[in-house]
Amino acid sequence: DLQSKDITLDYLFVCVGGGGLISGICLAVDALSPNTKVIGVEPEAGNDAQQSLQQGRIITIETPHTIADGAQTPHLGELTFAIMKRHVSQIITVTDEELVQDMKFFGERMKMVVEPTGCLGLAGLRKMVTNGEIPKQSNCGVVISGGNVDMMRYCELISSSVTS
Repeated sequence: DLQSKDITLDYLFVCVGGGGLISGICLAVDALSPNTKVIGVEPEAGNDAQQSLQQGRIITIETPHTIADGAQTPHLGELTFAIMKRHVSQIITVTDEELVQDMKFFGERMKMVVEPTGCLGLAGLRKMVTNGEIPKQSNCGVVISGGNVDMMRYCELISSSVTS
């Protein structure tokens, strides 16, 4: 529920791979809370969506080397890109190390196992807050997506600072 009484989300952070999830969310946000800014977050190593929105055309990159395997896409889809151009406020990137930090946060504080790709939204929010890009008292939402993670790999990532 994006609107509840007098509370509306100012920002919604969504992970970006091929663009399907964020495009669908954009359409829902536009219908339910049109003033909410949708911020896409992708791995620093694979910023094809960021480049595509900046250049106004779909950019293809090599398959990114990142722990966020759900975002190891070389380019956006045509349909999703068209929706993203109209509705995504901006795309930001985060490092694999930031993803590991948020995997640990989810595990330790929330008691949730979240795969690296699913941590993109929280990592993006934290980055923008740290950089002072989100005004104080803003209402922010984060989409936590995906549970497809090998438990051995998950344990390796959260118990080490090595990310790749």
